[in-house]
Amino acid sequence: MSDEHIVKSYDEELQALNDNIVQMGSLTESLLQESTNAITKVDKESVARIVKSDEQINKFRSSIDKQIMTILVKRAPVAIDLRYAISTLKISQDLERIGDLAKGNAKKILPLPDDLPPDMLKGIRRLGDTVQKQLKQSLDAFLEKSVNKSLEVIKNDEQVNNMASVSIKEVLDFLSKDKKNLEFATNLLFVNKNLERSGDHISRICQNIHYLIEGDYPTK
Repeated sequence: MSDEHIVKSYDEELQALNDNIVQMGSLTESLLQESTNAITKVDKESVARIVKSDEQINKFRSSIDKQIMTILVKRAPVAIDLRYAISTLKISQDLERIGDLAKGNAKKILPLPDDLPPDMLKGIRRLGDTVQKQLKQSLDAFLEKSVNKSLEVIKNDEQVNNMASVSIKEVLDFLSKDKKNLEFATNLLFVNKNLERSGDHISRICQNIHYLIEGDYPTK
């Protein structure tokens, strides 16, 4: 956001938008953590609560859309204010998608046996924790408007992809030992891919943070 505007209410509208993005991000981070915990503990009772939390994230997205439309129509923003509106719109979209993926992962545990071998879930635990850390760092980058932090998250996305590959191999090895594990293994493969996709959305959040601050997208 730019320095203070002549019209004080404009600053208040931008600050309210900023606050909503931060709150939506915090809720998404909590949901991602809760989803990973539910999967690795095969905690089926938490699924309904996770679905409810995702509904709150969707409400934030709707509210943010309305705020941005109001600013665009009412204020006709230019320069960094216009970039701010565009960036926050895209960031809220990615946060909502991360919430959707976390909810989808939680639902994948419903068919799983309660006595699933712990070794099956170690890779998912590592991957989930790493993705959550990436999300936290991206939210810090937004809060601090830090180009360096956003670039660090983008750089580390390759680590998420590598960890997902390792975890997927562990699931496939488990499947190869007994074809009766097919249904369980399929659900866990989806969990891994959803976490990897969440990492991609986090990377896009940081690309938009870079655009907000610098006016362009980072080059690879």
